[in-house]
Amino acid sequence: MEKKLALLPVGQWLGDRKSLKSDIESIRAAVYNLAGPVHFVNHNGRIGISHEGTAVLGSGFDGQQDGLPLIGFAPPLHASDLGDESFKRDMGIQYAYIVGAMANGISSVEMVRAAGRNGMIGFFGAGGLALDQVARAIDQLQADADTMPIGFNLIHSPNDPQLEQAVVDLYLKHRIKLVSASAYLRLTAPLVQFRVKGIRQSQDGQIYCPNKVIAKVSRMEVARNFFAPPPQNILDQLVAQGKITSREAQLARHIPVAQDMTAEADSGGHTDNRPALALLPTILSIKDEAINTYGYKIPLRVGLAGGIATADAAAGAFSMGAAYILTGSINQSCVEADTAPVIREMLGQAQQADVTMAPAADMFELGAKVQVLKRGTMFAMRGAKLYELYRTYDEFDHIPEKIRHLVERDMLKSSFQKAWEKTRLFFQERDPSQIARAEKDSKHKMALVFRSYLGLSSIWAKTGVPERKMDYQIWCGPAMGTFNAWTKGSFLENEKERRVNVLAMNLLYGAAFLTRLHWLKSQGICLPPIHLRPLRLEQIREYLGNAPV
Repeated sequence: MEKKLALLPVGQWLGDRKSLKSDIESIRAAVYNLAGPVHFVNHNGRIGISHEGTAVLGSGFDGQQDGLPLIGFAPPLHASDLGDESFKRDMGIQYAYIVGAMANGISSVEMVRAAGRNGMIGFFGAGGLALDQVARAIDQLQADADTMPIGFNLIHSPNDPQLEQAVVDLYLKHRIKLVSASAYLRLTAPLVQFRVKGIRQSQDGQIYCPNKVIAKVSRMEVARNFFAPPPQNILDQLVAQGKITSREAQLARHIPVAQDMTAEADSGGHTDNRPALALLPTILSIKDEAINTYGYKIPLRVGLAGGIATADAAAGAFSMGAAYILTGSINQSCVEADTAPVIREMLGQAQQADVTMAPAADMFELGAKVQVLKRGTMFAMRGAKLYELYRTYDEFDHIPEKIRHLVERDMLKSSFQKAWEKTRLFFQERDPSQIARAEKDSKHKMALVFRSYLGLSSIWAKTGVPERKMDYQIWCGPAMGTFNAWTKGSFLENEKERRVNVLAMNLLYGAAFLTRLHWLKSQGICLPPIHLRPLRLEQIREYLGNAPV
């Protein structure tokens, strides 16, 4: 601290010198309080700090004025100041924060409400659910639509396009206006239909698009497609089918498929394991490229997801230019998550290295993978074995008898034929065409049975079926372990204390706190080490000037 007094002042401080404090505790308290400005002053060769007074910035201080040399200054910075202002305004939220969708309704109605009531966006995890389950969630959340934003997941279903269309039809019927488009490898007609349905032009020429898509991507080619206008061939197809009008198709040429895009780094569930430090700048450059190419009259925005589990990560995301941050894995350990208590306990014990990749049920034949928890479960290893068998053999009976026995005993818990009969009943209601194909193609039959095991494993985990614990599929990224390490020894170590708004405000307040520390450090103010631990909401309210959080 003493060395910093030799720095040239950045201006002068005008105020009551009795308000200056110089002890470590006062300095610590001052930097924690984000509601007011913080002034670091050279007072007779010693550092003084104050929230009061006026900072006059600029060179030319010669010591003759009434003020004291100002050697460091940071203005107030509320957690709501972080992120892109236009994003918060358009979404009707206070904080640039999204509680991401986790399939099978793990991102529950309660979680969406908790996010919305605290000035954020929550997305219901519609992926993997039957239509009637999604419809019930819509009915439950519809009453909140006038007071807070509500979002629903729309997941790419290359093996079940009818389901994707049915989900879009349901959203349009119930006037759902906001979706999170995830796991898309290419643009689809149902996605484009949702985006452009209801688009219109006002008398002053402005185009109004009521339906918003927030795309979640990790690949450059997919990002370019989402930031481009809808493909003409898909628009023509939708017009021919009577799903949109010619006028809607014409206006759609002037808007991007998604105005907002989440760069999805190393995350739980579907992921390409991209490093955030490389991914976000790339997607931001694609955003700038799209603006120059298409000349949009609306701003394009990019947020970041994947690995965001501490205040440092959140601060880094915003400092890199993220319009907002999105969390996933850590929310699954919260009390609002619709999953079994045993899963929250397992997640609470996870470390960074306790995750691995496993075959995805929805895109099994394509070799797609999801990131899951490996600690306490054998799902990843068993799923990988099933995919290896599928790639190697054309039908289940061609697999060596010893291995068939292990699959039936340890995974299917029945004979292959009985497992097929159960799978057949499922597709009889969901998609009968799959049954007809399987009866002619033994390899496809094997794929459907193996996919059934993969799909059920996530249900067993969600409902906490005890005898299936070794088969639990728990979507989880390394962020979960990072969060557990950060919260160790704090009240948030206990999973029963974890609520989505508490986690969110700790990340946001911590990001604002660290941002101010970086501002001061860039002026040469090196403070004693301050280890920012998770805080209770009452403390955060105090440090933010009793603003609502």
